Amino acid sequence: MTERMADISARIEGIRQLGAVVNAMKGIAAARANAARTQVKAVDSYALTIAQAMSRAIGPGDRPARDTAEKDPRKTGLLVFCAEQGFAGAFSERVLDSIDEDRAAASLFLIGSRGFSVAKARDLEPGWSAAMPSHTPGLPKLADQITQAIFDQVAKGGIERLDVLYTWWDAGRPTVRRQTLFPIDLADLPTVDEDPPMTQLPLDALIDSLGQNYLHALICKAALHAFAAENEARMEAMSSAGTQIERELETFQAELRRVRQEAITAEIIELGTGATSARGAR
Repeated sequence: MTERMADISARIEGIRQLGAVVNAMKGIAAARANAARTQVKAVDSYALTIAQAMSRAIGPGDRPARDTAEKDPRKTGLLVFCAEQGFAGAFSERVLDSIDEDRAAASLFLIGSRGFSVAKARDLEPGWSAAMPSHTPGLPKLADQITQAIFDQVAKGGIERLDVLYTWWDAGRPTVRRQTLFPIDLADLPTVDEDPPMTQLPLDALIDSLGQNYLHALICKAALHAFAAENEARMEAMSSAGTQIERELETFQAELRRVRQEAITAEIIELGTGATSARGAR
């Protein structure tokens, strides 16, 4: 009986330690998600500033819309943001489920070590991959690397269009979003009423330069949303794990109380039996 109580007590202590780890992971994920959500606003402001600069350079008038004609899918690249680490539920699987139709894509740019493993298991071969930084200050550098890899493929004639696929956490639920990064739809730029300023660069060169910065900003924004969403998913997974740990802890504590009561009862019976035997012997 004593050994059984010791085993149950050890199990309870182990569950409590696991609960402490889960709570710590949940707290870290919450802090990271909050940091990413805060920085998205700054990136939005940065992207809007570039868009306004492009719009001023072009000047008032009709803007050519993005070419929506049917194009060769083999010339379409896809930038996918998956999970970097585990304990995030089916985060990567949910994103990868959305790209089965893009198996013929010319280039798959995949972000996230955990997502890379899941993709390999599905026979999806990324043409380029990188790890997601563990903190948001590393995301601009990642965007630099992604942008360079994309431009390399464009220069080689590998892709003519690039879409991005990432998770957006909205109203407590993850949503996989897809949008086109380039060609940039000039019709979506803010409208201006003033004439374009004088510039030393040719208009095409200026728009191309601003467009590269605009693309970098959009990649940063997608990365921040993906970073926040992964940590939101981890918070949700840790909350579920914490609830299960509490249930198991209650179960083992009840078991320990029952075993202790049985031990006390057995000891009382033993003492009572011993006392009866002693009186009978007299």
